[in-house]
Amino acid sequence: MTTDFFSIDKLNSKIITCLERIYPQADQDALARLCLNAMGDRITDEATSLEHLWSERDCLLITYGNSIRDHGNKPLVTLQAFLHNQLKDIFSAVHVLPFFPHSSDDGFAVMDYLQVDPELGDWKDINALSNHFKLMADLVINHVSSQSQWFRNFLYGKDPGQDYFIDVDPNLDLSMVVRPRTSRLLRPVETSSGIRHVWCTFSDDQVDLNFRNSKVLLEFLRIIARYLEEGIQWIRLDAVAFLWKEPGTRCIHLPQTHEIIKLLRLLIEYKNARALLITETNVPNHENLSYFGSSNEAHIIYNFSLPPLLLHALMSGDVNYLQSWMMSMPTPPTGCTYLNFTASHDGIGLRPAEGLLSDGELNTLLDTMKKFGGQISSRNNSEGIDQPYEINISLFDAMRGTYKGEDQWQIRRFICSQTIMMALQGIPAFYIHSLFATPNDEDKLQATQQNRSINRKNWDYRQLTELLADPESVQHGVFHQICKLIRIRNVQPAFHPNAIQFLLYIKPEIFAFWRQSVHRSQSIFCLNNLSDIPQPIDLAEINLIETGDWINIIKGQLVEDINGTLVLEPYECAWLAHYA
Repeated sequence: MTTDFFSIDKLNSKIITCLERIYPQADQDALARLCLNAMGDRITDEATSLEHLWSERDCLLITYGNSIRDHGNKPLVTLQAFLHNQLKDIFSAVHVLPFFPHSSDDGFAVMDYLQVDPELGDWKDINALSNHFKLMADLVINHVSSQSQWFRNFLYGKDPGQDYFIDVDPNLDLSMVVRPRTSRLLRPVETSSGIRHVWCTFSDDQVDLNFRNSKVLLEFLRIIARYLEEGIQWIRLDAVAFLWKEPGTRCIHLPQTHEIIKLLRLLIEYKNARALLITETNVPNHENLSYFGSSNEAHIIYNFSLPPLLLHALMSGDVNYLQSWMMSMPTPPTGCTYLNFTASHDGIGLRPAEGLLSDGELNTLLDTMKKFGGQISSRNNSEGIDQPYEINISLFDAMRGTYKGEDQWQIRRFICSQTIMMALQGIPAFYIHSLFATPNDEDKLQATQQNRSINRKNWDYRQLTELLADPESVQHGVFHQICKLIRIRNVQPAFHPNAIQFLLYIKPEIFAFWRQSVHRSQSIFCLNNLSDIPQPIDLAEINLIETGDWINIIKGQLVEDINGTLVLEPYECAWLAHYA
C-alpha cells in the first residue's frame, strides 16, 4: 500500500480510526494532528506499485556496526569499506543492528534514539550507507535503557519521562504474562516519590515504555521521522508483540498493539511512500502470521519457523516436519512478503517451532547442538517453569555433523542450508557471520558470560580480508560459494519474493519445491538433498515440460534427458530452470 492513492482527508480518517481503538478517551482529532505534525514534511509521495516494492534482486545483509573492526577507523567506516569492496553487487539492503548509545544487550537497551554511538561513527556514516543500500534500522520500541534520560527523569518526577513507564503494584497477579526470559518481570526502583515497581519484559536494564500514554507514541513518531530523514528506508519494530500491557491477559499480541502497528504503517508511508515496516515477533508461527494484518500492518514479517525446522531437517535427514510447515504457510497477502533467514544476531528461536516439532525431536536437536558447542537459553512459561527458548550457536558450527555425530560434510551441509533459504518465497537475509563461516566465539562467550555472544564475533578487518583472499581457507570457500549463488539467484524472475511457490513430494530425504515468476516467464524446480548419501531423482515424476531447455543454473549444465535420473550428491542442491 502506498499513500498517494488517497487524500489527506482519507488518511486523517484512517489515523483517527486507529486512535479511537488505542485511545478511546482521547480527543482523536487533536491527536491525529499531533501525529501528522510529529512526522514533519513528506520525503516522497511518489507511488511504488505493490509488485515493485521488492524484486528478485533484493537480498539483505544483517550486521552489527562493529562486526568488522579496523584499528584506527570507526567501525561504520570500516563496514562501508568492506561492503563497497566485497559486496556492493551482491546485497541490495543492509540491516545495521542498533547503532545508538546503549547500556547493555549489544545495542537493544537504547540510551538515546537520536544519536549514533560515537564509538561506531556518526549520522554521516549512516547516510553514506543509505546512499548505496536500502538501509534497515531497529526501532527498539518496547523498552528503553534504565540509563536513558527518560528513565532518569522518571526517577526524579521530571518531564519528559515521569509518566513514560509502567508502575505496577507488586501484589498484582501477573502470572498470565508471557515471558521471553527468566529474569524478574518487575524491578523495584527508588524514586523521588518512594519505591516503585517498573515493568521489565527483557531485563532490569530494559524498562518497558507505557504506550497508554499518547506522549510516548508521539515521541516515537518523531524518532521514526528522523530515521526516514536520515535515509533509513526499512524500519524494524523490535519486540513489538509485547508493546501493550493489560494485567489479567498474556500481554502479548493485544489488539492495541496491532492498531499501533497499523497507525505506524500509515504514517511511515505518508512520510515516505517507499519505506517499509518490518515486525520482529519471535513467537509461534500462527501468532507471527497475524502481523500481516489485512495487508495493513507489516510489509514484511520474519519467517521465524524456518531456522529451527531447517536445522532439524539437516540434522535428521528427514524433511517431513519442514514440509508439513511449508505446506501450511499461506501465500503472503498483497503488498506483503516474508523475510527468510537461517541465522541472526540472536540464537535459533525455539518458540516458532512450538506445535511443529515434537518434544522428542526438539530434545534430540538440543542435545546435538550442545555436542557441537552450543548453549541453550531459557524462558519462564506461564507456570513459572523454565523452558528452552533459543539455541545459541554459530550456524556454521551447528552444521558440524548430524544426529549421528560429526562428519566430513560440514561445508556442504551449511551451503545447502543457505541455498534452500535463498530460493524460498520471500526476501533472503544473511547474517554476516554466515558469509564468513564464523565458528563459535568461545573467548567472547567466556568474557561476557552471555550465551548470545557465542555468535557475535568481531572480526579484524585485515585478518578477515586475508582469509577471504586465501583459496585454502574455509572462509574463502564459503564466502565465494554463497556470493556466486546470490548472483545467480538475483537474476531469476522466478525468485521474485512474490513468485508462485508449490511444495513437491519426492522422498523423505529430498526437500523440493517449484517457483514460477509472477508473469509466468520462468519456472524453477528447487531440489535439495538433505541427507549424507547420494539420492537419485526420477525426473519423469517431476514432469518437466518438453518445450524448451531445462538448465541446472547452479552448475550451468543442460538437463540432457528430462525423463532421466538426476543424482544429487550428499547435501547437493539443484535449480532446474526453464524459460517460457
